Amino acid sequence: MNQRQTPADPAGVFASPPSPAVSPSPASPPSARAVAVSPRDRRLAEAGVLLTVLIWSANFVVVKAAIGEVGPLTFTTTRFVVATITLFLLIRWRMGVIRRPTGLTLRLIALGMLGFGCYQVVWTLGLIQITAGESALIVAASPVLVALLAGAVGMDRLTMPKLAGALIAFAGVALVIAGGHELTLGASLVGDALTLLAACLWAVYTVIGTRMLRHVDPLQATAWSVLGGTLLLLPFGIWEVATSPPVAVTLPAIAAVLYSGALAAGTANVLVFNAIRYIGPTRATVNQLLVPVGAVILGALFLAEPIGPAQVVGGAVIILGLYLTRRRTVLPASVRARLPIR
Repeated sequence: MNQRQTPADPAGVFASPPSPAVSPSPASPPSARAVAVSPRDRRLAEAGVLLTVLIWSANFVVVKAAIGEVGPLTFTTTRFVVATITLFLLIRWRMGVIRRPTGLTLRLIALGMLGFGCYQVVWTLGLIQITAGESALIVAASPVLVALLAGAVGMDRLTMPKLAGALIAFAGVALVIAGGHELTLGASLVGDALTLLAACLWAVYTVIGTRMLRHVDPLQATAWSVLGGTLLLLPFGIWEVATSPPVAVTLPAIAAVLYSGALAAGTANVLVFNAIRYIGPTRATVNQLLVPVGAVILGALFLAEPIGPAQVVGGAVIILGLYLTRRRTVLPASVRARLPIR
């Protein structure tokens, strides 16, 4: 895997040079072949990320129907069980048989324990000690951390527009969240540190997952990773059920678990991995900064939550940041032409 990335290749995708003398056998899996990247692939990847933003935005509204009835660890564990079942059924439907990725199964399971299992536990422990707005703001730093880490290890080209766009979009998220929540950064250093650790875990998971996508299909990578997260979460969910009084589970709570598991934790992560494969980790994850905006809009539509000026301005700033991540330069050509040094 020492191929050099050409300027025409999208970030994070390495195209193998043609070799007419050796052709892949019909039995070889798609992940073993060179990834053919076309404009259509990139458009579909971008559309998948936008669909993920909608799914994750709606997840905030949907989960409110269940958290009041089901404990947080029970809910999280159950939704990951649903996600695991959904993903392996998709593999069975798409590929006809469920096979382990040769040489990568244990690594994918360990990656899932890190990116899904440890993340959920650490984030929950941090959330107990800080406000929801503060937690959301710190976790929103994940795409910025992904951009920095991917650039540092050579997985993505960290250009000035990408870095500037990610930081500006993050500032927009801060405006959106600050407009609706009380932010008291530093009130609980332990809670802040745990939440920042969770954001770092997600960034590491994303970058390592990007490397594995050179060898395995995004659906398989997601399924085995989610299985790893489920295995780590199961003891926590069982413990909460065993130590909590029995609850009457309603139909809305069941629907919320199915939505949050099959779509938010399952299908959406496949779309993210697919986007990472075609457009790179930075662009795929920076788009996720739109989730707070979507959550605010859907909260206003379905929960009658107010939208203030801070949310409107913050949303515009996020869109500006995302626009910058798609540019080759930060400054327009007309401005650069007047600069003495270019």
